[in-house]
Amino acid sequence: MDNTIRKRGKRTSHLRVFLLFGCLLTAIFILFVSMAGRKEFTVPHKLGLELIGPFQTAISKVSNYAGSTWDKYTALLNVREENERLRQELLQYKAANIEYREAVATNVRLQKLLELKESLPPPTLSAEIVGKDPSLWFRTFTINRGSSDGVQKGMPVVTVEGVVGQVLTSSPNYSKVLLATDPNSAIEVITQKTRVQGIVKGQGPDAFALHYVLKSAEVEKGDYVLTSGLGGVFPKGLMVGTVAEITKSRRGMFQHIAITPAVDFSKLEYLIIIMKKYSLTED
Repeated sequence: MDNTIRKRGKRTSHLRVFLLFGCLLTAIFILFVSMAGRKEFTVPHKLGLELIGPFQTAISKVSNYAGSTWDKYTALLNVREENERLRQELLQYKAANIEYREAVATNVRLQKLLELKESLPPPTLSAEIVGKDPSLWFRTFTINRGSSDGVQKGMPVVTVEGVVGQVLTSSPNYSKVLLATDPNSAIEVITQKTRVQGIVKGQGPDAFALHYVLKSAEVEKGDYVLTSGLGGVFPKGLMVGTVAEITKSRRGMFQHIAITPAVDFSKLEYLIIIMKKYSLTED
């Protein structure tokens, strides 16, 4: 019974509030209607302005806040879109810059190869490395020139830095080049300064050894080792490497001389084939 009375009291209280609010709005509406078309404001009009002013201020602030928030939101969306566009443009510019730098670097390498070709006895043929053989028995590169281009077994292969090796075998469109660092390779050489002759043989991935140099011969560390032109394989004067270490043991007739290759075989891309047939090994 008490709960029912309380509920009715609450409903009555809420009804009174709504009625009061409705009366206030009605009074304001009547005030505005009565003000329409008048140039002078009476006391009731001024009182109405005082009453409605705070409501207008609140509504104006809410409206301005909502408008500002929406403007910020749309501006943020525009900024995100602009940032994404700029990011894509930056990626495109970076890619274009990389392509440009690569093109310049390739052009420089090809220009150097062209200068080398002009200094070599003709005919010569440029080639590009398309594969590397990981075999432990032979160190070879595959190039994109073959027998249809006139490439034959035994032809010497060089690059701007120096001697690379010789053609080991060829098919119509491709050939394998036996690298000078392979243990099966041998090149007749001469030291530039002291003019000592010997034979350079491969000693693994990045090393040469100069063989058959007598202990009495004078060889200096840092001296350049060039092709001697003997044997009719490589033209005379091509760079092979630099004397890195000299050891004279008590036993034997010859010095042990380590040579650092002039060519970085891990960075090769383009080669030149000297189109003259030699015999690499007997068939």
